[in-house]
Amino acid sequence: MSLRTAGSVLVVFLWSVTAVLGQTGWSVTYTTQSICALKGSTVDLTCSYTYPSGTVKTTFWFTKMKTGKEPEDLGQDPEYADRLEYHGDKKKDCTLKITDLRERDSATYKFRFITDQTRGRYFGKPGVTLSVTGLQVKLTVGFWYNTLTCSTTCTLPDNPTYIWYKNGHKEKEDTSSSYPDSFSDVDSYSCAVKGHEDLLSPAVCQKCWSVTYTQQSICTLKGSTVDISCSYTYPSDHEIKKAFWFTKWSDKDAEDLSSAPGYEGHIEYLGDKESDCTLRITDLRLSDSAGYRFRFITTRDKFAGSPVSLTVTVLQVKMRTSRFSSWVTLTCSTTCTLTDSPTYIWYRNGHKVKEDTSSQYSDYLRNADSYSCAVKGHDNLHSPAVCVRGQNCWSVTYPHQGVCALKGSTVDISSTYDSGDATITSSHWFSSKQSSSWKDELVPEDLTTDPGYAGRVEYVGEKESGRSTLRITDLREEDSAEYKFIFNTQTSGWGYSFPGTTLTVTGLQVRIKDPTNIIEGTCLRLFCESICFLQDNPSYIWYKNGQRLFSHETKYLILDPVSSEDAGGYSCAVNGQEDLASAEKTLTVRCEYVGYNYTTTH
Repeated sequence: MSLRTAGSVLVVFLWSVTAVLGQTGWSVTYTTQSICALKGSTVDLTCSYTYPSGTVKTTFWFTKMKTGKEPEDLGQDPEYADRLEYHGDKKKDCTLKITDLRERDSATYKFRFITDQTRGRYFGKPGVTLSVTGLQVKLTVGFWYNTLTCSTTCTLPDNPTYIWYKNGHKEKEDTSSSYPDSFSDVDSYSCAVKGHEDLLSPAVCQKCWSVTYTQQSICTLKGSTVDISCSYTYPSDHEIKKAFWFTKWSDKDAEDLSSAPGYEGHIEYLGDKESDCTLRITDLRLSDSAGYRFRFITTRDKFAGSPVSLTVTVLQVKMRTSRFSSWVTLTCSTTCTLTDSPTYIWYRNGHKVKEDTSSQYSDYLRNADSYSCAVKGHDNLHSPAVCVRGQNCWSVTYPHQGVCALKGSTVDISSTYDSGDATITSSHWFSSKQSSSWKDELVPEDLTTDPGYAGRVEYVGEKESGRSTLRITDLREEDSAEYKFIFNTQTSGWGYSFPGTTLTVTGLQVRIKDPTNIIEGTCLRLFCESICFLQDNPSYIWYKNGQRLFSHETKYLILDPVSSEDAGGYSCAVNGQEDLASAEKTLTVRCEYVGYNYTTTH
């Protein structure tokens, strides 16, 4: 059974009736036989069981059973990967938790257990019928008033409280699923169940305000890029004044992500301010997990869409071995179910061994082997390697998947490695970017022998400590590449299909938005830009006409208000690397004098 730690739990029972079926001494008891639950929520299938004698060896839940064959364990089904948590024990409790419910999870679930006794197999009938439903707003037009109904395909338990939203704002709470009133045809309405406001229904409207997302919930990898696809509508007699995304409200209004701390250079609005409001977030971090909402303000009103839930996760290999078996079963695990049914890539000792849509992989057990997994298309975002038996096994680990460094500077790219009990006969760094010059394209050549790096490459660190560091001096833009460390023993070696560290070499440049239209008295921001994020969050130095401005240490310089005295040449550098400053950018300030009936520009 696949295990995971669950978050908030919604346990929903249509009725509490105990169903016990079985022969003498054998029984499975389901606390309820029918459950209705919301799409995206979590449900517990509560269960207990008894047996006359012996020891329980195997327990699992299933939905499908073929004549003459053992039922299929849900824990082995990729469709349920990382969404099942078995709360049971090997004595009497068989409760199953299912998270992130989907409509296709609707089925009848049965529990089966196998003991060490002859014919000691049993499963409980009829099982638990789970119905998963989403919320949908239905509009009934009447003569005097209209009626909105928050509709589901099954009856939710415990008389839930419904929450109604008008144009994205909370309007009403009521235990009734109906909302009769006179409604404007330009307004949009959606509903939710109290306690699960994040599981909002799609908005409905006639000639209305709306924000529509392609996906309401997204799970993606740390370090990747995600597009939150979005479209919106508003009355034709309105004009858009402002449109932005946010995660938090301030005292006055929502906080635009483009100016929120931590998102600078991290997000991009791809929308057209007409109908498309897609948001792109790059270099995702775990802290980016949040509910993202789009908001737009017109000449006459404002509107905010419901949240899109973004969960950022990392890959982790979980291992299951048997004391009596020569096989190991590995699972490429995440804290949420990855969007778009990914293909998984498996590595053994740095060699690529398999691609499959299943998150599980089985292999013959060898004590020194280590395994890692990745998702196709994101090969560089691989999991940490894990060992089959303890920690004494082969591995190469890079503390940084990506390194950003300034052109002309020096960079250290490090790794730690372990060859277990085997003696290393040779080791070196290489870059597959140079493979066209190798004698054999399958045999990586030592970077120190490459003429393009002559006199600029050295290995730093003690091999006895299991550490090796590649140092490259006088960096050039063409040095941007992926660098890897490999070692060889008398019998084999660490493979090079496993991702290494990607180096990006960049220069600095000063960017001024609309540099030809800078008007005296306005606020101006200058940016010190690079094509990647420099390591260790450096401080910056600004220069005007070659003279250092001592009061600024951030990557942007604010002139508020800008005056004619601010005109001149601006450049920037990273503190400690002042000799690698950007080229100067000329700032020209335009002064406007507005008279009785004329405008003069100087």
